[in-house]
Amino acid sequence: MKKLNVFLTLLIVLLLAQACTSSKENNFKLNEYVNPNIGSVHSRWFFYTPGAVPFGMAKLGPSTNGSYGNANGWEAVGYEDGHQSIEGFACFHEFQIGGVMLMPIVGELKTNPGSLDKPDEGYRSPFKKENEYATSGFYKVMLEKYKTSVELTATDRVGFQKYIFPKSDSSYVLFDIGNKLGESGEVVDAYIKQVDETTIEGYVVTKPEYVKKYQPEATIKMFFYTKINKPAISVNTFFRDKAITNESSIQGVGACLAVNFETEENEEVVVKIGQSYTSIENAKNNYEYEAQDLNFEDAKEKSLNRWNEMLGRLKVEGGEYNDRVKFYTGLYHALLGRGLVNDVNGAYPRNDGEVAYINLKNNKPEHNYYNTDAIWGGFWNLTQLWALAYPEYYSDWVKSQLLVYQETGWLGDGVANGKYVSGVGTNFTSLAIASAYNVGIRDFDYNLGYEASFKNEVQGHNRPTGAGKLDVDAFVKRGYCPYIPSDDYFITKQDEGSVFGASHTMEYSFSSYAVAQFAKHLNKEDDYIKLSKLACNWENLFDAETELIRPKLLDGSFLKDFDPMAPWTGFQEGNAIQYTFYVPHDPKKLIEKVGYDVFNTRLDSIFIVSQKNVFGGGTTVDAFAGIHAAYNHGNQPNLHISWLFNYSGKPYLTQKWVRAICNEFYGVDGLHGYGYGQDEDQGQLGAWYVMASMGLFDVGGLSAINPTLQLASPLFDRIEIQLNKNYYKGDKFVINVENNAANNMYLESISLNGNSQNSIAIPFSAIVDGGNVALKLSDKPNNNLVL
Repeated sequence: MKKLNVFLTLLIVLLLAQACTSSKENNFKLNEYVNPNIGSVHSRWFFYTPGAVPFGMAKLGPSTNGSYGNANGWEAVGYEDGHQSIEGFACFHEFQIGGVMLMPIVGELKTNPGSLDKPDEGYRSPFKKENEYATSGFYKVMLEKYKTSVELTATDRVGFQKYIFPKSDSSYVLFDIGNKLGESGEVVDAYIKQVDETTIEGYVVTKPEYVKKYQPEATIKMFFYTKINKPAISVNTFFRDKAITNESSIQGVGACLAVNFETEENEEVVVKIGQSYTSIENAKNNYEYEAQDLNFEDAKEKSLNRWNEMLGRLKVEGGEYNDRVKFYTGLYHALLGRGLVNDVNGAYPRNDGEVAYINLKNNKPEHNYYNTDAIWGGFWNLTQLWALAYPEYYSDWVKSQLLVYQETGWLGDGVANGKYVSGVGTNFTSLAIASAYNVGIRDFDYNLGYEASFKNEVQGHNRPTGAGKLDVDAFVKRGYCPYIPSDDYFITKQDEGSVFGASHTMEYSFSSYAVAQFAKHLNKEDDYIKLSKLACNWENLFDAETELIRPKLLDGSFLKDFDPMAPWTGFQEGNAIQYTFYVPHDPKKLIEKVGYDVFNTRLDSIFIVSQKNVFGGGTTVDAFAGIHAAYNHGNQPNLHISWLFNYSGKPYLTQKWVRAICNEFYGVDGLHGYGYGQDEDQGQLGAWYVMASMGLFDVGGLSAINPTLQLASPLFDRIEIQLNKNYYKGDKFVINVENNAANNMYLESISLNGNSQNSIAIPFSAIVDGGNVALKLSDKPNNNLVL
């Protein structure tokens, strides 16, 4: 009996332990893998905004040096993991858009933020890393100077800030709205007013550097309507570094307003900030629709649920814990960028500064309109990811671009509130539209989409600066873009050629191919023939002597003093070694020109050397550190190169080097996240990791008429892709991986829906029709697997 009791006791303990373990597993949320601080050293303004929902307008985050601004509009500024003080919590974070920073203060009200070196001279506060927590949708920190806790979350268009104050009769919430912030550029005008004891409203108008460059007459406008859950006892206004007044409103550059409260110990003050790009009234409407009856905790829960639903469309199991952290943090960044523009009533800012409206259906906009950085290189990460798991967003993105085209007659590459902000002066929007059609996303006006795409490829006459591709006429007429030397890398108008003539030739050839397939889909035979010929223009720059792409001058001769490793000399953010591989639409022809053995030896050697330099810029903290190297994973023009062995007869080398890049270029701390201080560019490097770690990628960026995804060896044991039934036939696609281990980097066998195959390609249609692929890995290459 004693033995039986002991056995029963042990059994109960075991069952309880299993129940606890099961409960922990059931309660685990994917956002717990997300660490926004990864890679935040030397990160862009839009990189660190944990208080946000996927693709939202309200993107809240702490600012450590956002008030420093940036001279050229792209430098790393905003939040950095190594900084030790916070100057405020900003609400608008987008490419070329920044503004409306709040800061809780206790004690003396100061009129400038101070500096990182001298935080006590301003209102900024030191903080300790152990008192900071961030995930997708929520942020929390303790401000040491004020003994005040700050929490951030958001809905689509409303930011929530919660402050837990100490006991004080001098507790403030400061609104710093009239000063440059992040990528905002200079402030043109600002206005803020206390409407009543709990209501603040205002706006800020800025002139970002890229708007100045591409649309000099334009400005960016941000509006807000704020409700505070506690009546203020007084209000102060001032211009930065100027005298404090008791006025309840202020207008002009440098405008700030502070509301004062008496607070009890641990008293919560919650601020809800309705945001808009069109008007204060619409900011109020957004607040009333999304947040009027929503408290902070419910908003936080809704935000976390949104993130877990979106992250959960890609479920990975097994593999290393840190690989899952990299995966979901990368996916978080891919879903964070390119945020919402339109209000709940469909209002959005047009290119000309006027307000237009998207049609409503069931009292909601028929589709949404989004801001976007340039899609330069996005076809090797973002659009593939959108197409697989987020086709509804991809569709909206296309419709956003067509709104710009309908208004201006041209596609814009980068767009900030409808304004042209072509970050790199090219325009791959047409390729992305064509690829959407190829994969079956066709719920947009594709005839208009084709018209816009064709024009983007072949017309240069009267082309506005912001539409990019300003040398496209030369590409069409000459068969290449001549290299015209210049000290100004961002010359705004060059009809005959450009300082980046060689890289433009490669890029325009690729996008011409993509739109040619679009033409073929729509039975536009003459256009197809014309575009297909343009797609071959890259061959005009292939130098048989060096077996490299080499810049040509206006007279048709090759550049004489040719240094293949020299960046900027005909090549944008790269060099001849890197751009020679830029033939994603016809890699086999490039390989044939070089020769299979030479190609494989050269490319393998490049990766052997590059591995010693962390596949790019080494440990140098600089976005451009890798452009002098033979391979630079930290920048878009290189992101397909490791997959080219699939085309040269040695796919096992793709499997080897893709794994190495995933393991070594990507890290899990603030400094070593996406390389060392590399430019993550609104989710592009994160999305590449997501695709590569699943073992899926398309060198052609879905530009083929019937696109395929090429395989490498996944990092996980099981991957489940949830499919959108509004676009695709299937419910889900599952990748099962056998023998996954660190040394087993090679594919041994492939079985698609129970059928063995030697091809390392899967039709995109087969994936979205639903089903599964079983992969077996080994520590030895299988030379029988081919493309």
